[in-house]
Amino acid sequence: MSDIDNALQKAITTIPECLAGGYVDLTSGMLLGIKTVDSHPDEVLEMLAAATADLFQGPNVVSIENMFKKARGLPLDDFHYFQEIIVNSENLIHIFMRTKSYQDHVITFVCRKSANLGMVLTKARAALPQVEASL
Repeated sequence: MSDIDNALQKAITTIPECLAGGYVDLTSGMLLGIKTVDSHPDEVLEMLAAATADLFQGPNVVSIENMFKKARGLPLDDFHYFQEIIVNSENLIHIFMRTKSYQDHVITFVCRKSANLGMVLTKARAALPQVEASL
């Protein structure tokens, strides 16, 4: 098992009601690591990296980021304005977080919707440095 998978597994055990964790490289479009408590169809896992890239780097998202940066007098360089995205589905909480060292890497966690969102965010943020360091 890779270091990323081990780090994701450890993080999953600390995040309330966490069912899965993944590590995505937006530049290459690759899913670098994945750990889940259930099996998932390969088609879903293959789409995770592409969907994550759309969330963070879709043309409309980049335009909105640039508008916010311009309005705040920030440089329009490689700095990304959006660092976290939370998606609530019917039964799940999906957390997407850019890593600090690699702005084009995103770690994602999926938890049951019954989990306390504040605790999910707190624990996911606490796990971020360890997962990031596993690369």
